Amino acid sequence: MRVLEIRSVAGTVTVQDAGRPGFLAQGLSRGGAADPVALAEGAALLRQPAGSAAIELMSGALTAGVGQPTRIALTGAPMRATLTEGGETRPLAWHASHLLPAGAELSLKPGPEGGFGYLHLGGGIATPPVMGSRSAHLAGGVGGPLRAGDRLPLGVDKGGEVDLLLDPLPRFGGGRLRAVESLQTRLYGAEQIERLQRTPFRRDSHGNRMGVRLDLGGAEPFAAEGGLSIVSEIVQPGDIQVTGDGTPFVLMSECQTTGGYPRIATILPCDLPIVAQAAPGAELTIRLVDRETALQALRDAARALADLPRRLRPRVRDAGQIADLLAYNLVGGVVDAARPDHIEHPLHEDPP
Repeated sequence: MRVLEIRSVAGTVTVQDAGRPGFLAQGLSRGGAADPVALAEGAALLRQPAGSAAIELMSGALTAGVGQPTRIALTGAPMRATLTEGGETRPLAWHASHLLPAGAELSLKPGPEGGFGYLHLGGGIATPPVMGSRSAHLAGGVGGPLRAGDRLPLGVDKGGEVDLLLDPLPRFGGGRLRAVESLQTRLYGAEQIERLQRTPFRRDSHGNRMGVRLDLGGAEPFAAEGGLSIVSEIVQPGDIQVTGDGTPFVLMSECQTTGGYPRIATILPCDLPIVAQAAPGAELTIRLVDRETALQALRDAARALADLPRRLRPRVRDAGQIADLLAYNLVGGVVDAARPDHIEHPLHEDPP
């Protein structure tokens, strides 16, 4: 059996997939990757199903190794990635796929902006599913963070190319968040709704897989009319709850299933990765959109994810950094007089 051996870990590092829908009545939110776009990008880089489980690092770090050559991909918030083999260490490109040799050590450390980084493996992580998912749901007590010494089984990898690059879909650095009205939006009144849309919020340092606090930056707090008498009801990721001190919190993938704080609006699911990947201090603005605009945004996001495999391109490798350079056909690329249309690109191929 192929396994990934976790040699060291720091911070919150978990196994995540698309989550486990269907358990709200039992008090368990869907969970899953905080940045599902990163899951799709990793699946595209390895040409495997989008539901494949991966490792999520919430500004965490790890070192790991394998006993057999294994394809990997790195997506999400850029981290410091290196591969050490035979006493030599070299950096690995982010938003790219690589070959992790047997016995080599992969090291991932937080990048300057923080956020959620993802390590994908050929065949995906094949730990036993719990309620239909391999995701750890820390708030719900399902699974837990990875520890040094963990050995994660890997699924069957059908193989394929490595050294592929993918320009990530835009969601880093903050930006505009599209939202729709919630059941309590009208309790805030026209002035507060208008102010919600012109306030340049800052992503607060308080945030995790349950929710992210938005810094008012000195702006007036928000307050719903009759907020103290609102009955607790179902909530979902993307809901913007306003706490008793008037501060907005954006609920994330591991949010609770019910809550009594009033919700001033609900961010579209396709824009939640912007919140997840916003570094502390990044500016976030909110704009309410109508139902048809929201549906079109969701359709556009689905098309962008479906188009990811067509956005792949080969990474041009530095010959000086290829340890097995002599294993490649270095005389390829010469035009065959008999076949002038035949040109090989040897450094984009796996060695024999």
